[in-house]
Parts: sequence; C-alpha cells; structure tokens
Amino acid sequence: MDWPLPIRILLWPFSWVYGIVVQYKTLLYENGAFHRQRLKGAVVSVGNLTVGGSGKTPMVLWLAEKFLADGKSVAILSRGYHGAGGSSDEVELLRHRLGNRVRFGIGANRFAKGSELERKSPVDVFLLDDGFQHLKLARDLDIVMLDGSRNLENEWLLPAGRLREPVRGSSRADLLVVTRKSEPSATEAHDSREYQMFYAQTKLLGFRKSQAVGEISYLSEIGPGPFFAFCGIGNPQAFLDDLKRWHVPVAAKREFRDHHKYSQADLDAIESAATALGAKALITTEKDEQNLRGSFHCLPLYIAAIDIALGSENEFNAAKDRILRERRGASW
Repeated sequence: MDWPLPIRILLWPFSWVYGIVVQYKTLLYENGAFHRQRLKGAVVSVGNLTVGGSGKTPMVLWLAEKFLADGKSVAILSRGYHGAGGSSDEVELLRHRLGNRVRFGIGANRFAKGSELERKSPVDVFLLDDGFQHLKLARDLDIVMLDGSRNLENEWLLPAGRLREPVRGSSRADLLVVTRKSEPSATEAHDSREYQMFYAQTKLLGFRKSQAVGEISYLSEIGPGPFFAFCGIGNPQAFLDDLKRWHVPVAAKREFRDHHKYSQADLDAIESAATALGAKALITTEKDEQNLRGSFHCLPLYIAAIDIALGSENEFNAAKDRILRERRGASW
C-alpha cells in the first residue's frame, strides 16, 4: 500500500506485531510444530513477498504449458482471491487460456480441494497459485516472483507497506524470478551466487478483441490508434510501461484499484474520456477483461495477450526438473 509517510508511521506498530506473528508462524512450520498436509501429486508453489502484481499468474500459465508439453496431468490450486462463486478474475484468465486441459481447485483449503481432485483421477503436478505464505500445504518446489521495478529493501511490512513477510523470507524459496528486468544489477549479481535467481520480461503475444477466443492480431493489424489504456491490477505502471515498450500509441490512461469490478457507469466514463481525447480504441489486460460488468457502445476494446519470457529458460527448466527429481524420485 502506498500510504503517505505520516500514515505509514502510525501503522508501523501494527506492522511490527504482524512481522512477529508471521515469523513465529513460519518457524513453527519449519520446526515441525505445525503439521503440513501433503498431496499425492507434486506441488509447485508460485508466490511472492508482496501484495500487488509481480507476475505470478503469467508464471503459473507458463509452468502449466511446460508441464502439459511434458505429458503431465496438471491441476491449479487457488484461493480465488477477490472472487465469488468458486472463481476469481485470475482463475477465469487461466481458464480462458488453458481451457479444459487443466483442472482447478478453488477455495481457502487448498489441501481439501487438491484431495478432491485426486479422488476423481490422479494429478501429476499441482500448481499452487500465490502459495508462498500458504505453509499448511507441503510443496516440492517453491518459486518466488520478485517485481524488479520495486525496491523491496526500503519496503515496509503490512499494513504500513506492501510486504507480506520480511525480505529474508525469500531464503525459503528454491528459485527466485525477478520480473520486469532482463539482467541483474551489481547487488543482484552478488545475491544470485547465493540464490538461484532468474530474470523475466513480459512478452507480448498480440491483441484480440474482447471476448474473442484464439484470434490474436499484431499491433499493425488493429489500427494506428491512438489507444486509451485502462487497468485495475496490482502494478498498473508496469502495464503502461509494457505498452510503451511495445510501441503502442497511448492517448491517455486511467487506473483503478486491483481486482476492480467495472460497472456500466465505469465503462461509460472510460469511453467518454477516450472519445474526448481522440482515442480510436480501448486497450486493457486479460485480467481486467474478466472484471467487465457491461460493454462499450462505440469504441472497440482490445486485450493485450501476454506470456512471460525467461532470460535463461534452459537453465531455469534444468534447475526446476533437478529439484523435482531430487524430491519426487528419479521417475519424475
């Protein structure tokens, strides 16, 4: 949370207490005082240290595609944060991209949901979405995503800041992936000798019209713009920076809170502002598309379809597979 400094200072005592509770809970799980529940299939957790966007969902999608290509049966376990009816915007995004090739277990009790799936048919690998702090469920591989556009060394714990736990908690991770950076800084280069650290950038697959399935177009095919960009995600600036990096002409932008549910009034206001500024079309994220509760009347809406591009993909896959073989046996 980007609170003003006076409010952060007022909240600091609560952050101090929160930090003690988090560290004590983690210690109890690590020492075996608290029991971890284990599923039959391999569990790969993808999480982070902060609230807000760090690239978890694109990484879950990327891993699902990799495991499916290896012939594994895949299930995704998610709490369904900020969702309803057993789903959420992020879950619907994954369903839109993966279809019926994977199964989903949505709910606060990830072990119960995973066990339910296993009773129906075996699962080779569970992808535990946003699972780093969900210590109740045992995992075979912990991947932690770090937003390279934010300096976590100066960040505060919740509720004064964005950290879910102290930065040193990353030492529990098997693999660290720094997103929105293609190469390490001098400090990170030193840290990478201690941690297995990789770097990733958002990769643009193309654009598609809202609600269209599988019809990806290049920027040159959707018109010269300019476009009006809007989003309600954890790190809206990252999306706007990506648009600039992809050479998308943006007339103006509008940001909303993460997981914002767009009413028809919101959409009317966006379209009115876009028209007044001379925008020829609207553009948003795949996650935002799942939160639209209405439609635009005049301007077309395009969705930026993305993937994650790892700078050292072969090394990452080798490390991932080695850890899983060590913990699951040679048959993996």
